[in-house]
Amino acid sequence: MAVFEYTALDDRGKQKKGVLEADSVRQIRQLLRDQGLIPLEVDAARERGDTSSGGVFGFARRLGALDRVLFTRQLATLVAAGLPIEEALGAIAQQTEKQSFRSLVMGIRSKVLEGHSLASSLGDYSASFGDLYRSTVAAGEQSGFLDKVLENLAGYQERQFESRRDVDMAMMYPLLLTLFAFGIVGALMVYVVPDMVGVLQNMGQELPLSTRILISASDISRDYWWLILAVIVFTVFGIRWLLQQPGARLAWDRQKLTMPFVSRIVRSSNSARYANTLSILTSSGVPLVEAMNIAADVVPNRWLKRRLGDATQRVSEASSLRAALETVGYFPPMLMHMVASGEASGQLDTMLDKVAVYQQAEVERIVTTLVRLFEPAMLVVMAALVMFIVMAILLPILTMNQLV
Repeated sequence: MAVFEYTALDDRGKQKKGVLEADSVRQIRQLLRDQGLIPLEVDAARERGDTSSGGVFGFARRLGALDRVLFTRQLATLVAAGLPIEEALGAIAQQTEKQSFRSLVMGIRSKVLEGHSLASSLGDYSASFGDLYRSTVAAGEQSGFLDKVLENLAGYQERQFESRRDVDMAMMYPLLLTLFAFGIVGALMVYVVPDMVGVLQNMGQELPLSTRILISASDISRDYWWLILAVIVFTVFGIRWLLQQPGARLAWDRQKLTMPFVSRIVRSSNSARYANTLSILTSSGVPLVEAMNIAADVVPNRWLKRRLGDATQRVSEASSLRAALETVGYFPPMLMHMVASGEASGQLDTMLDKVAVYQQAEVERIVTTLVRLFEPAMLVVMAALVMFIVMAILLPILTMNQLV
């Protein structure tokens, strides 16, 4: 049976939307009529971005990070309680209020009922469930410990979501402060300063250098604001386009690994993601070489990803994991020591998980410190700008008073 999303009218003429399972669109329309509804639109549920079955405007959407965390945790809990996969998926679909979420889960359940494995069913929604997710689930199904694997995967998803949320929340205040501060200065330059400048220019005396600079800046802001805005927009989109070019993106990612301050954050965050992914895969029974290939794809830095490809090749040629990762050259020493200890003790997945937690905490500590330093620095900069504006206006007035 397939999953369909529908839009129908009830006896009061009010639109209703929902999800139903059936063999065809005709059967869905008949089911709706049996319920006293007038079907308006019936479409096969599909993931957003799927161009099959007509266009890119599919009803079912890609799962967000929070929805994926909830789905994984609920599925892990229900499977651990002994429910079959299809019943667990049905229970998750019934208790969600989001139609797009329900449609996606019902689509996965439909594939499972057709005899496909859970990992294979998730493959139809690759935008919501990446290679790491599907490979981990496949390893759990093959080993017979799907409940434990899902539990580990749920913990991993929750840690990733919480760390990303903490960083976003830490950056929210300074970003709002910056926008608000520049908005105030811009308003002063466009609406307040010109009136004050007109008074100063009518004095007929030579103006100080700071006042002349302020007048020029005010004229440019007032007369060419559209050009300034166009330059900013063009610069932003130009940089984004440039970073989408493979060569430029590779060079930029390589440069970030050596830049002061930035390199520490980039190295720690990439190390944490790589170690965390490798830990969850190896603990789920995925072979090391395959786990390294998947973990390298999760790393966002393309230069580091290329170097990790070479390291994976070395491991496939019987090299130890530590020796292979040392050739990469950008991982923290603690990661190397923990990997060596894990290989020697046979607890590689445990050691990788510990070092991943440490590296993620290191990233959060650095980002929090930088944000706390940024806030007073931004206040000082804005205070200096406002002081410059005030002094540029007051100096001619004070000079005139002295002459009098």
